[in-house]
Amino acid sequence: MVSFESDYTTGAHPRLLRRLVETNREPLPGYGADPYSARAKEKIRAAVGMEDAEVEFLAGGTQTNAVVISAMLSDCEGVIAAQTGHVSAHEAGAIEYTGHKVLTLPQEDGKIRPETLARYLADFFSDENRGHMVFPGMAYVSHPTEYGTLYAKSELEAISEICGRYGITLYLDGARLGCGLMSRAADLTLPDIARLCGVFSIGGTKVGALCGEAVVFTRHNEPARFLTSVKKRGALLAKGRLLGVQFDALFTDGLYFRISRHAVDMAERMKALFAARGFRFFVDSPTNQQFVILENGYMERLAEKIGFCRWEKYDADHTVVRFAASWSTTEEDLAALERALESV
Repeated sequence: MVSFESDYTTGAHPRLLRRLVETNREPLPGYGADPYSARAKEKIRAAVGMEDAEVEFLAGGTQTNAVVISAMLSDCEGVIAAQTGHVSAHEAGAIEYTGHKVLTLPQEDGKIRPETLARYLADFFSDENRGHMVFPGMAYVSHPTEYGTLYAKSELEAISEICGRYGITLYLDGARLGCGLMSRAADLTLPDIARLCGVFSIGGTKVGALCGEAVVFTRHNEPARFLTSVKKRGALLAKGRLLGVQFDALFTDGLYFRISRHAVDMAERMKALFAARGFRFFVDSPTNQQFVILENGYMERLAEKIGFCRWEKYDADHTVVRFAASWSTTEEDLAALERALESV
């Protein structure tokens, strides 16, 4: 069955697999101290336009969020996020498990509005009882969001300014960052994100790697003894080379950006297939995730032919369904989807 369930249902891009095989027999230092990890960090610093950025590698998205957030917050601080943010809704309480509360705010198309954040922080710091409350120590955004939407440069600039005004860190979860950067609707660049955020991640797992996320600290603000913190949280790979080799390949000859562009282009063509047949979209996503409203009976029949993700209930008779394109989506996959839409 052809699957559009997610952008990590297939393995790794062939170039990454080839490099893992080619370097497999090399004896290398562990825990990310290998030359491939060092070279990958240099390439990422060049890509973000910040030669003194601190870069670290972790294995997965939830792991990265939990480690970074818990390591950067003091014990009485929490992290602000949209109600639909990944750390709020789809990480099984991983942040709370580290002892830090997720402070949720209303969302609009998956995004926190700058004015909502400003109002929340103004109200908090004017509250005489704030000494008895969880302090906001960080604001979390994802780009793209859980709904495939993007922050405009002006929005992220406004959020960054608000965070700076209140002395809290802005953390951008970039699990699908490549697709955000390569969207036709994007006006944020990688150097823009590095300039505006205190820390952000560059996702590999959902952008062509077997596993791996790169964390970029942009303000000389990597927590002291961060490697020890990573190990304490059970997140330090002995064979850190697995991450370094993959990111070295992803950031060679623009591969990360090319395969992200491919995923977005395939999603745009997939979107056109639905639009031509009169399907409604839950949000207007310009990235590799498309959210379609399906009648429940039709959804069940389509599920017999095509893999997709049931996202959320729309009403008693309809469900929001996610279709995701990836580096590995092919012309044949889209043709199979088109045939299924016509035959169900």
